[in-house]
Amino acid sequence: MGDVAKSNDLERRLIDFAVRVIKVADALPKSPAGKHIAGQLLRSGTSPAPNYAEARGAESTADFIHKIKIALKELNESCVWLKMICQAELMKPDLLNDLIDENQQLCRMLNASVKTANQE
Repeated sequence: MGDVAKSNDLERRLIDFAVRVIKVADALPKSPAGKHIAGQLLRSGTSPAPNYAEARGAESTADFIHKIKIALKELNESCVWLKMICQAELMKPDLLNDLIDENQQLCRMLNASVKTANQE
């Protein structure tokens, strides 16, 4: 797979992740805790895709790395919120395990992008 195809695939997966996060947030209980976590998860979970899109148009390698690292920070935050939802039993963990796994895969892919960019 070429670099552009890989980049397109990663962007698609980040968008798919964001859409799944939106659905999780909508399904959370309307309690104070559910509303708070939904808002936080929406912010962090929908941010990586546009940040990655910005990174693809970066003006320099340093700019690219900076924007990828922002996307990574947001993914890491999302993972914590998803685990919190499971631990607080706001949703069944079975419903979130695949999403948490996808989150971790996306983190590995973005980390690899940073390593590659640092070698250039």
